[in-house]
Amino acid sequence: MPELSGEMMRGTVVRNTGSNYMVRLDSGMEIPCRVKGNLRIKGIRTTNPVAVGDIVTVAKAADDADFIVAVEPRRNYIIRRASNLSKESHILASNLDCAALVISLRDPATPTTFIDRFLATADAYAIPAVIIINKADIYDADDMELAEAMKYLYESIGYGVTVVSALTGEGIVPLRDFLRDKTTLFAGNSGTGKSSLINAIVPGAGLKTGRISDIHHTGTHTTTFSEMVSLPGGGEIIDIPGVRGFGTIDFKPEEVSHYFPEIFKAASGCRYSDCKHTGEPGCAVIPAIERHDIAQSRYASYLSILEELQDSDKYRKPF
Repeated sequence: MPELSGEMMRGTVVRNTGSNYMVRLDSGMEIPCRVKGNLRIKGIRTTNPVAVGDIVTVAKAADDADFIVAVEPRRNYIIRRASNLSKESHILASNLDCAALVISLRDPATPTTFIDRFLATADAYAIPAVIIINKADIYDADDMELAEAMKYLYESIGYGVTVVSALTGEGIVPLRDFLRDKTTLFAGNSGTGKSSLINAIVPGAGLKTGRISDIHHTGTHTTTFSEMVSLPGGGEIIDIPGVRGFGTIDFKPEEVSHYFPEIFKAASGCRYSDCKHTGEPGCAVIPAIERHDIAQSRYASYLSILEELQDSDKYRKPF
């Protein structure tokens, strides 16, 4: 690596294209940077030591190239498992005020397990989360009934939910008002219309959009890198590539229920403090499900995380 000069600059990472980063300096200038080879963030085992949203120190090398040499302590961040059964995490974004999950009810349909894993992860990292149901323009009466049911369910738990259409503009103005002066992560499955939605919220953003496969009703990866988009009037959206699965990491089995607010609330009535809510005597969660105080879909998502944690432990044990 080239020798670094004494000149240090501070800025925010606004784009990540793999091994290259774009940093917006405090002066407003944006410069391309690479990461110093030995840069590691203490206490976090991750595939990417630098993420969009990070506040960084940049140093200039003798050959005039710019390198990220330090990352300031993060106010928060949100991660997912880098791959199945991997011990490593991938940081999606940092220094967030909100995490927004963009979903669609068809073409493609977002699985409720994906939704619940995202919300649980946001809760685990103390980041307020909201759900944006996009593509209202293609929904029939049955779809809209489902949208209202999902809205009722998640709002009753405590999450904000809005139904919008990037194509017609329905719901865009109040959504833009909500996002103002916040740094918000936009995440979602490929094909949910995330890039189209950002283009509708931020005129002139010019993000590339794709089409849905006629055969599989799934989206193509039109966003290939993470990028921060500035909102008119203040605020930022961090757009990340679409993901097909959302693996949780760093969860302990006894803590998973903490990230499902309605399960955690019901669990206060369990006979045993270490109840896993999978059939133990005196469990108060199962009766709450039977009374429909807890949605069956949410409980299924809770169980899926427990199962994933058990599988991970099995593969981590030495031979």
